[in-house]
Amino acid sequence: MANTTFNGPVRSQNGFQSISINSTTGAVTVNATFGAATSVTDLTATNVTATNLVFTDQNHPSTAAINATATATAAQVATGYITSTSAAATTITLPTGTALGAAIGATRGTVLELYVDNTAGASTVTIAVATNGILSSAAADTPGSFGDLTVASGATGLARFTIMFSSATAYVFTRTA
Repeated sequence: MANTTFNGPVRSQNGFQSISINSTTGAVTVNATFGAATSVTDLTATNVTATNLVFTDQNHPSTAAINATATATAAQVATGYITSTSAAATTITLPTGTALGAAIGATRGTVLELYVDNTAGASTVTIAVATNGILSSAAADTPGSFGDLTVASGATGLARFTIMFSSATAYVFTRTA
């Protein structure tokens, strides 16, 4: 069948399916279904370009635990979710822009959301930026604002930070929640 190009919305009451047909047996395989319960079953690195992807519903299947003052590795920050259960005040220094950019394949405009979960901690966690990391001008705001880089312990100890890349090796760091 020929390709069809549409200009405008394509609508269906029963969803859409992407299929492949085995050239030998003629068997039909459903690769993806789009509808009320959308599922994708054949999503691999060979058919997805991971440039400037932004995910808003993140489940964070892997997290990183940092329970003492340290510099986070690029891999730890790339998980998007860092936990801390320290009884002592902890400072987590972010990796350099070069290291973090390389770890996530950043280009200008790449955005990474970083959650810091200190709900099981007994003292504050402070976030610090490293070389090629620029603290947003929002950091000049008063404590408790979007520029605040400390994360309280206990029930209110959850914060979201946004890391926006201005190039493959430099980022701006801002607290966003």
